[in-house]
Amino acid sequence: MLKVLSPLALFTEPSVAPLFFARLLSSIGVGFGQLALAWGVMDLGYGPGGLSIVLACNSAPALLVLFGGLAGDRFRRHHVLMTAEVITCVAWLGLGTCFLVGEAPLLLLCGLALSSGVATAMFLPTIRGIIADLLSRTGRSAGNALISQTKSVGLLTGLAASGFVVSMLGPGWAASTRGALCAVSAVLLSRLNTTRWHNDRTRVLRDLRTGWREFTAHRWVWILTVQNTAVIIATVCYVDIAGPVYMDDGNGGARAWGIITATEAVGALIGAFIGARWKPARLVLVAAALPAAGAIPMALLASGTPWPLIAALGLIPGACQAVFYVLWTTALQNTFAPEVLARVNSWNIIAGYALMPVTLLVAGPLVKSIGPQSAALGAGLLTLAATAGTIVALRANFGRPATAKQAPEQAPVPS
Repeated sequence: MLKVLSPLALFTEPSVAPLFFARLLSSIGVGFGQLALAWGVMDLGYGPGGLSIVLACNSAPALLVLFGGLAGDRFRRHHVLMTAEVITCVAWLGLGTCFLVGEAPLLLLCGLALSSGVATAMFLPTIRGIIADLLSRTGRSAGNALISQTKSVGLLTGLAASGFVVSMLGPGWAASTRGALCAVSAVLLSRLNTTRWHNDRTRVLRDLRTGWREFTAHRWVWILTVQNTAVIIATVCYVDIAGPVYMDDGNGGARAWGIITATEAVGALIGAFIGARWKPARLVLVAAALPAAGAIPMALLASGTPWPLIAALGLIPGACQAVFYVLWTTALQNTFAPEVLARVNSWNIIAGYALMPVTLLVAGPLVKSIGPQSAALGAGLLTLAATAGTIVALRANFGRPATAKQAPEQAPVPS
């Protein structure tokens, strides 16, 4: 395992560099996909209701996150990531073809979105654990920061370019670009070498229970998981439905929404540098407070603020999100054994993603009924309420703050 402390220095290390280049390309693809799916479905005439159904299908495999975590602990993690990228490639090339043809049954769009969702369920818990395979404890903050930075640069590039591509060439080309980039990412991931932690064939339910026991053994983990669930619901409503519908109604269109989401990626790039170097003594309370910044763009859109100002202030929640990711992921990696890490991550992810299909199915008709601005305001209030409740719970639980002093030679890990 490497002990590199500088995030950018990891690009020169052949044993880990392919991961970061793959993450960069994959994130560029995600940026293309965000706009391509929203505008592609609406261009086919399905409107907010159809879009919410397709997005719900994309998030429906969320319950498989538990099995994605199980796969990430049972098999070599870079193999799991490769498989996820190949599935995503096929799904998005299919969506691109539908958008280019100009007609497709809603059922086909839902099926392709469902396939992409299965890949996401495999990918998410595994990417959060692979750094523990490749880097030592002292290098994990840098590794997690670089994961966040490459994701941010990729999203920035993808969102900025996709706004132009969708506007000038159409969503079909943007969707196809995501599929092609996933294929290249899979090739890069094949160059990694990770450990297979489980060679025995234990029962699936037993392994899931082991992950659950580890997850619930630390109160700060599940308290922040509850908060993260509420924040995800609010963010999905704002980013996937309310924002695109508002912009598409004569308020800037795809190009403006691409710039808004891209500026959050710029903020995340800055935040990742901060997260790699900042070691707060009260890690849990700091982490719990950071998601509140997500309410800023929601409130601005709700008030009818011009989109350039929304874009400019989007730097703040982007930076806070990246700092949260680095602190949170490093703390988990330094708290839990590598052989259970993907399963712990899957239990952390499952709640928010399991509610996503319901959120999206409700969000579409809700935005159509009350309007995108009212929906954005509700999302912002939910984000603030979840943050306030979490801070109160952390301070009140067992009558003491859920924080810990930083160990001399370790990343800060709460107890």
